[in-house]
Amino acid sequence: MSHVLAALAWPYANGPRHIGHVAGFGVPADIFARYMRMAGHDVLMVSGTDEHGTPILVQADQEGAKPAELANRYNRVIVEDLNALGMSYDLFTRTTTANHYQVVQEMFRTVHANGYIVEKTTKGAISPSTGRTLPDRYIEGTCPICGYDNARGDQCDNCGNQLDPIDLINPKSRINGEVPKFIETQHFFLDLPALADALGEWLKTRSDWRPNVLKFAMNLVDDMRPRAITRDLDWGVPVPLEGWQDNPTKRLYVWFDAVIGYFSASVEWARRSGDPEAWRKWWNDPEALSYYFMGKDNITFHAQIWPAELLAHNGKGSKGGEPGVYGELNLPTEVVSSEYLTMEGKKFSSSRKVVIYVRDFLERYGPDALRYFIAAAGPENNDTDFTWAEFVRRNNDELVAGWGNLVNRSIAMAAKNFGQIPEAGELEDIDRELLATVTAAFDTVGGHLASNKVKAGIGEAMRTVAAVNKYLADTAPWKLKEDKPRMATVLHVALQAVNDCKTLLAPFLPFSSQKVNELLGGKEDFAPMPRIEEVEDLDGDAAFGTGTYPILTGDYTGTPSWQSHPIQAGHPLDKPTPIFTKLDPSIVEEELARLES
Repeated sequence: MSHVLAALAWPYANGPRHIGHVAGFGVPADIFARYMRMAGHDVLMVSGTDEHGTPILVQADQEGAKPAELANRYNRVIVEDLNALGMSYDLFTRTTTANHYQVVQEMFRTVHANGYIVEKTTKGAISPSTGRTLPDRYIEGTCPICGYDNARGDQCDNCGNQLDPIDLINPKSRINGEVPKFIETQHFFLDLPALADALGEWLKTRSDWRPNVLKFAMNLVDDMRPRAITRDLDWGVPVPLEGWQDNPTKRLYVWFDAVIGYFSASVEWARRSGDPEAWRKWWNDPEALSYYFMGKDNITFHAQIWPAELLAHNGKGSKGGEPGVYGELNLPTEVVSSEYLTMEGKKFSSSRKVVIYVRDFLERYGPDALRYFIAAAGPENNDTDFTWAEFVRRNNDELVAGWGNLVNRSIAMAAKNFGQIPEAGELEDIDRELLATVTAAFDTVGGHLASNKVKAGIGEAMRTVAAVNKYLADTAPWKLKEDKPRMATVLHVALQAVNDCKTLLAPFLPFSSQKVNELLGGKEDFAPMPRIEEVEDLDGDAAFGTGTYPILTGDYTGTPSWQSHPIQAGHPLDKPTPIFTKLDPSIVEEELARLES
């Protein structure tokens, strides 16, 4: 058994999340975490809402709200949506807690004491109309290196080079199109050049990462420059140094503090668990494993910035140093980045109404239908287009006609002819071959999921379902009414295979696997679900104000093991109700009409 950290990118709390978001950071990670628990590992799955930075301020202005009010509103929306999607977090929290502030500030002090944070006078971009700081990624222009027209102020997505806004040719604000004004200002910088060699050597040991992630990360090492970690803002974590801490307009910037959230959430989880030091099993033990899940726009922060912060904290750069009170912290085992999900051939865009939000999708079609599409057709290694026609086809032809139909007809036949799970007689070769096929799938599917190959995993699981459907077609138990012992054996074997397929599909389709478990007489919480708890800030000094806030947590200790579980002959069976809903093809036109309205 290993201690496994599943660290999911933090959804930004400036609006509800759409299905493209959860296709990147969410569903693949939950599939992995659920499988690893079933495989016997001690999993800690953490994240929360990212609530600092200029985008929150901009959205708050647009909605006539204070930043804390906006963060509170969308934090709750996101928590409710992820709960409805079955995301099995041990803790889903937020970055405006006093615990997060304290952990971030302690990390800053250690990195600063080790010499990897330097103070510099720099040119900062502000909006001429508001006087507010413009973050790097809210400035666009032409890349001075490759000439790409839509380079951001922090990096060029075309050539991958790190940039500064002042380097851009013809820079403009993404907020209102105005030309930013650059003024001199004092800021702290993370000394990335002093960490470049250590980061490069560490990346060379990451040979089993997805090739696109590793190549992108290695390219970043070639042009490492100091990167500002403070901003002229009044919303964020105060800088914990004399002369800075009480400055109302200087804050640690969101990209520096948000990645520390993986660690601060682990600390908060431990504190809430009753064992404040429990996080050390995942962060200090060199044998522990850690997997970080996100979309490809986040590779920079997880394959460069966060590892650099950890190396600096651990004193592993060219300037040396010592770890702080937290001890030496583990670097990522793997950065698992998905590509982009588009919609009907276009980028997701709330402003252009090219979007379907998670809540709307779940209300109309349910969680497993979305989870299945993301697993089977999501942007694992390539950009993928979500179309309503393909969603309906996969739902009807694969979920309903494949897995759903197998469950329904096998249980219905046994209920009608025996009223219970029948006893098996002597097995024939065809029976043994099917059971061997299903049993072998545990190793195959599990191997894919342990390597974060979700598409291959769901593909193999559904091929196993197809093998069971073929077995029923070949044995035709409905024709065996004159040979009840043989019918009983065939249906027993089919139900055993269905029971095993339920287990194989549990990481992908937890809601329907729970239903199948109950149809076959299972009383246990087969696919444990998260729950929402209203909690108070542990330290009573949260940035979002007073009162309670919702967290996602859960008890997953009863998760079943990743193996075949024998069914019990004699258990009463009732006629089943369908576990999936067949969709009328007319919904394609209905959903396309919504996009155009």
